[in-house]
Amino acid sequence: MTRDIEPVDQVRTESDDDLLSRAEASEYLKRFGIRMRPATLARAWSTGSNGPPCRHVRGKPFYPREVLRRWAESQITGLRRSSREPTGMSEPALREQPGSSRHDDGPT
Repeated sequence: MTRDIEPVDQVRTESDDDLLSRAEASEYLKRFGIRMRPATLARAWSTGSNGPPCRHVRGKPFYPREVLRRWAESQITGLRRSSREPTGMSEPALREQPGSSRHDDGPT
C-alpha cells in the first residue's frame, strides 16, 4: 500500500489563514500521511494530548491551516533503523556514535 503525500510546496499554495473544521482538518492531515478522524482530533484536544492546537469560534473548534501544517510537519521524523535510534541523526553521525552496532570493516 502506498501513501499519497502531496509535496509541501503544493500544500503551501492554499491560504494559511483558512480555518478548517475538524472534518476538514482530518482530510488535510491525510496529505501529510497522518490519519486522524475528527473524533480523534476532538479527544486529543479535550485531553490535552499531543494533538494539533485549535481555535474556538462561538464554541466550535477550528484549525488554522498554517498551524495544522506546521504541527503535521513536526510529527514527521527522519529515517530511522529502529525505535532505539535517536531521531534526526544523519548517516555519518550514526557511524561516529560510540557503541554503535554498525561496523566499518574498511581499512583503519
